[in-house]
Amino acid sequence: MRITAAAPESILLAILVLTVTVASAQRLFRPPATSSKNYLTKEVHWMNQTIDHFSPYDRRQFAQRYYEYLDEFRAPDGPIFLKICGESACSGISNDYLGVLAKKFGAAVVSLEHRYYGKSYPFGSLSTDNLQYLSSKQALFDLAVFRQYYQESLNAKFNKSTDNPWFVFGISYAGALSAWFRLKFPHLTCGSLASSGVVLAVYNFTEFDKQVGESAGPECKAVLQEITSLVEQRLGSNQREIKTLFNASKLSKDGDFLYFLADAAVTAIQYGNPDKLCTPLTEAKKAGEDLVEAYAKYVKEYYIDFMGVSVDTYDQQHLKKAKITDNSSDRLWWFQVCTEVAYFQVAPANDSIRSSKVDTRYHLDLCKNVFGNNMPGPDVNATNLYYGGTRIAGSKIIFTNGSQDPWRHASKQTSSPEMPSYIVNCHNCGHGSDMRGCPQSPLIPEGDAKNCSSPDAVNKVRQKIINHIDLWLSQCQSSGTRASL
Repeated sequence: MRITAAAPESILLAILVLTVTVASAQRLFRPPATSSKNYLTKEVHWMNQTIDHFSPYDRRQFAQRYYEYLDEFRAPDGPIFLKICGESACSGISNDYLGVLAKKFGAAVVSLEHRYYGKSYPFGSLSTDNLQYLSSKQALFDLAVFRQYYQESLNAKFNKSTDNPWFVFGISYAGALSAWFRLKFPHLTCGSLASSGVVLAVYNFTEFDKQVGESAGPECKAVLQEITSLVEQRLGSNQREIKTLFNASKLSKDGDFLYFLADAAVTAIQYGNPDKLCTPLTEAKKAGEDLVEAYAKYVKEYYIDFMGVSVDTYDQQHLKKAKITDNSSDRLWWFQVCTEVAYFQVAPANDSIRSSKVDTRYHLDLCKNVFGNNMPGPDVNATNLYYGGTRIAGSKIIFTNGSQDPWRHASKQTSSPEMPSYIVNCHNCGHGSDMRGCPQSPLIPEGDAKNCSSPDAVNKVRQKIINHIDLWLSQCQSSGTRASL
């Protein structure tokens, strides 16, 4: 069954053909590689969305892309699972553990692309001025409008007047949006899952680097620290040679290069592949081999070739480009970083893995260089004041985090009334492991946990998620409100 809502011809003609591939570990979450088995559906639908939800005068609209998966839907009254897309192109509904949940609960799954990302851009240029409507607040209102639009479409299709029960899901930044959606629009959803939901905006995120070291373990951490020191030395003596060794000669700014090298290590830890990073490096150390060359081999073979990361992602000249391209997500996420959430992954004062040159000044200079000298920097206090940070005063929100994930320190890690929080503990449990299994990237269909070092740890948390969804959906239905408008 399909509910088709085509965009008006005038809007469709304005839409450029654009396929966006995520190639940045600086962004929080990596979507699945393009493959039919990685998606429940890739069939595109469109709706008209308001550009500025907070202006009483501006009625301009843009075409926003969404997807629907109805194969498991218990029509007409089954639940609707809204999967939030985050800081990258949304090319379909990925086939992670949500597909299993949809089958269990007889749910339809719908997913709305985040404004500006992918093909859902309001303007033909991503100039700094045109990015003024790119914010989490506008994105949340998009989701509310979409929820109303889709429910009305469903009611018309089945000739009914009551709303279905809705439940919202998100991973990473989208996980934060999931929690914030329940906080700001509690009447529109029966509950939310915030998987690795980074609800706390952090200015100097030193705990990120500390967690990378803890997750890597003392031996691997020491080797990574030694590599950082050696790279810094070689940068001083022969900059061109060392950058060429890592296929990163285009990174003219040393800060960009050092950020690139730090992210390369983070990716293996964050996405549940720590042994891909640590095993070859510790073995090289024991064998007395050149550690910088060993790390360069890992970066080129794993980070660039296997994970598909583009060095351009770290080039500030690339980030300054306002023209819409396949890699525009890089610029867009940095805009959100520089205005709302920061997450500046700076080196701690002591015992850091990343270079001390990746500091607060580096990030602030990047923001001004990329978006203009008028960019004041992120107002994290305002963001946390608006949403509450880890003191979020919501209800019926599930928070989950992987024990090895450095991003968990920007999430809610302690339970509170009606907001349970669970840590999935295992050697390779990282970002979104409850929904994506191990490793978290590349995607394993249905989020199979068989490759997690402790599948039981993942499955126990999943059972708790099921119990909460079951309870909150039943409460929503028995109340008669069904989270209706």
